[in-house]
Order: sequence, then structure tokens, then C-alpha cells
Amino acid sequence: MKKLLLLLTAIGHFTVATHAHVVNYDRAMLHKWSATTENNVIEGSFLMVKDGNVYIENANNETVSYPLTALAAEDAAYVKSKAASIRALNGQLNPVRDNTQATAGITKMWLAAVLSLLLAGALVFLVTYKGKRFLHPEKLRYAYPVLAVGIVTSLFGFSKAYKKTTVTNPYFIDSAFAPYRTNVHTRWDSTWFYVESYGIGAHEMMAGIVSWQQQVPIPQCYTGANAWSIPLNPVLAATPMQTAHHFFRGAIAIAANGVPIFNALTNTGVDAYLDGQLDSFGGHSGRADDYHYHTAPLHLQSLAGTKPIAFALDGYAVYGTVEPNGTPAVALDTNHGHFWAGVYHYHGTMTYPYMIGNMVGRVTEDTTFQIIPQAAARPVRPGQTPLPGAVITHCQQVGTNGYKLTYTLSGISDTVSYSWTTGGIYTFNFISPTSGTTTQTYTGFIPCYMLPTAVSNVLYLSENVVLYPNPARQSFSFSYDSRQIANEVTDIAIYNIIGQAVYQSKNSANAIEIGNMPKGIYTVTFRYNNEQLVRKLAIE
Repeated sequence: MKKLLLLLTAIGHFTVATHAHVVNYDRAMLHKWSATTENNVIEGSFLMVKDGNVYIENANNETVSYPLTALAAEDAAYVKSKAASIRALNGQLNPVRDNTQATAGITKMWLAAVLSLLLAGALVFLVTYKGKRFLHPEKLRYAYPVLAVGIVTSLFGFSKAYKKTTVTNPYFIDSAFAPYRTNVHTRWDSTWFYVESYGIGAHEMMAGIVSWQQQVPIPQCYTGANAWSIPLNPVLAATPMQTAHHFFRGAIAIAANGVPIFNALTNTGVDAYLDGQLDSFGGHSGRADDYHYHTAPLHLQSLAGTKPIAFALDGYAVYGTVEPNGTPAVALDTNHGHFWAGVYHYHGTMTYPYMIGNMVGRVTEDTTFQIIPQAAARPVRPGQTPLPGAVITHCQQVGTNGYKLTYTLSGISDTVSYSWTTGGIYTFNFISPTSGTTTQTYTGFIPCYMLPTAVSNVLYLSENVVLYPNPARQSFSFSYDSRQIANEVTDIAIYNIIGQAVYQSKNSANAIEIGNMPKGIYTVTFRYNNEQLVRKLAIE
């Protein structure tokens, strides 16, 4: 199948005056590219470069990635120039960094701390060993100041080394999303933790909104290259960025149920909650008909327990009203969080700023006040206008491909009944007892229905089978915990992150060659006795 390289235009072309992070391509000039592996010229505009891949998005907001090495020399140089411009624009807030240099910096701080501590220890020995003085009496008066400086330097070095960079265990992040497996899929590499979802809450959405923009919830495809990205190695910012002055577009966090969380303030600087724009769960639909929260999703705490209810896009966890040990949350700082056991986290509350006052971790903000990278919503119709006086009373799902939203206006109950087909045809019926029914039809993106975990009879990440090595390079092996399972496995398959089978075999050999597969996260499925054992495999 012919690949399309369509790159997202300069971020300044985004429509800032929208709630949803969408692109208007009507006036965008797309760049023409040449790929060395294809005999055609393609059009697109630049989004970002990560891990040697160019991330691109077409006019339909379909995001794909392509190896930088596959582009023609002049286009590769153009991409590098654009990436350098973005880094310069964001300065010290750019989270993309050389991990080797970062690790070396931390190592130097630890080394300085250890040397200072050893110096302090040596001075204590010289001064106190069996009452003997190894230092000349006239020089002894210098020992105590040096000892004090050594201790202070040691404590400072250990503190800086401990707090500068946090390496988050991906299994810890994964545990926060575990209660929502049917609607959320997770994967990770050495740098990022990815969250795939439809962006739809399991609760009733929209009910209670009294300031309505006439937008409705439509499931989004936050999957594949358009998944949400959480840094696994968050770094504290030298100066935290205030949410009161930044991040007015796009998300600042992702809730544990896969719903994006936006700034408490809209792009007009209005508190969405106090303005009556939000439902009883703190959410509403943006101009792309994309549902998202504007306050902390405290309703998730009943399932979360002592786990986070969300993760900010700077990599730090968001807890509800309790600490990680289950005790009530202690006093919060101006960022709306605090350090706990040396690691920072935020808390959700019922009062402004509800979740994040300042973004304590380093993030990259583009020229439209949006954190990048982040997933993008795709509209199927033009943005709507406010309907003064309307109050939404219900929004109920109808079947698997539609919703019925009911609202009152001037004492009359009206309805918006909308649905979509598997081919991406979206139909809106506006039903009023006074004016009848008006129908509008749009051709939009193809809906996505299956996340990798939306499979019945799956023993996900089961311990009945072990993959090794993992991550793997040229090949990997596997073993079962019982001979019975080994005898009952009927076939083995490997799927990439978009659900395509890249390997299938009925051979029971316990080693599989993968040297020709691209780097990334895969799922390995073992079918036996009408069930499946699924394991994640990283190929590096």
C-alpha cells in the first residue's frame, strides 16, 4: 500500500480560538517531499522528530511516522532545521535531551557528593582517632569548617542527584490504567509511556452543562502514532510554567480512564467550571466534538484507591485526595502538589486550579500554547456556536455507534440524535417538537473500534509464558510454566501496535527470528484451548 507522507504544518497555523487541538488546512501551505523509497512526490508539513522517525499528519489529521533516513537529502535537512527551530523557540523547556549526557550529569553530582562525604569522614577520623591529633594544632581549627562544608555539600549533592531526574517504573504507570483495560491500552519504550484510548468516559457525559457550545462527544482515535505520550524520565523545570498563562490549547494530562484533561481555564481565560461549561464529572466536548475534562477526575478515586487518577504530560503523577500510602493529602505547594519520598506528584481538589497550578516538569510548548508532543482530535464537522439558555439534561449511548443528547431551551425539550457508520459517515438529527427534524450528514474519519486489549478470553500479561530476552533484537525465546499449556498451544502470532499480524506460525519451536522487524512494541499471542496468552515484546 502506498504510504502518504503528509506533515503537520507550522504549529502557528493552528486555530488558537478552539478548545479542541485540531488543524485547519484550508489555508495551510503543505510542503512537497520526496522519499527515496517511493517514486512519487508527496505533500505534507512537519510535526516532530522522535527516535529517528518523522511524525506526520495529513489534511484529515491522520498521523503517521516515517524514518528520517528514507527522506531525500534536502527534505531530511529541512526536517532537522525545523526541529532545531522548535528547540530554539522553547529554549530550556525542551524535554528532548541526550540521555547519556543527562545520566553523566547525575553521575557527576553523585560522585561529588560521595567524595565530599569521604572527605568529611576522613577529617572526623583524623581529629578523633584514639584521641590522637594527626593534624598540627595550629591547623586543627580549619578541620571543623571543612567538615561542615563537606557535610553540606554531600547533602546538597545527594538531594540534587535524587530530585533532578525521576525514572518512573512503567509498570507503576500501567497499574493506574489497569482498571480501564476495555477502553485503554498501554505500551512503552525506554523513553515514553503511551496511552491509547477513545477519549470517552464510561459515565454519562455532558449532563448538567448550562453554557453549551453545541458540541457532542464523538469517540476519537488516540491510537498508534496518535497515542498520548508520558515521559518516563521527567525532569524538574528550572522555572515551572504557570497554567494561568500557558497551555490554553490541548491537554495537560491524561486521566486513568483515557480521557484527556485540559487546562482549568479556556483559551479565553475563563474558568470552564465556574462558567457552567462542564458536566457533573468536570468535562465537555470541544470544537472537534472531542470529550475532555477541565478539572481533576476525582470520581476515578473509587477505583484508583492509592494509585494515581491521572498523569500530567510532564511525567508526574496526579493523585486524588489521598497520598500514596492512603492517608489524607497533606498541604500543597503553589504548583498544587508536593514531594513524597523524594518524588513529586500533583493532587486533585474541588477548587481552582483543581489539579495543576504550575507545570513542575520540563515540557515543550508550541506557539499556540499547546504541549507537544500530544495526541490530536479530528473533527467531522465545523465548530459550532454557543446556544444561550440551553441546559443539557441527558446524553445516552444508543447502540455502539451513536448517542442521544437531550437539552431544554425556553421550556422545550429538544434532542440531538447522532450516529456514524464503519465507513466514517456521521449523521446528525436535530429533533424539536416545534420545528420538526433537521438532518445533517458529514464524511469524517474512519472510527476505530478495537484497542489491542479489546479481545475476549485474554489472559493479559499472563505469567503462564515468559519471553526472553525482552527487549529483543535478532530473536527471542519463550517458555511455558507447564507442559500441558505447551502441548495445547495451537498457533503463535505477533502483532504490531496497529493490530496487524506480522508473524504467524503453528510451529512449536521456542525461538522466533525477528531481525527483519522494525523497532517498537509488539504483542505476542499464544492461542490454546480457545483462549489466548498475550505478552508484550519490545524490539530494539
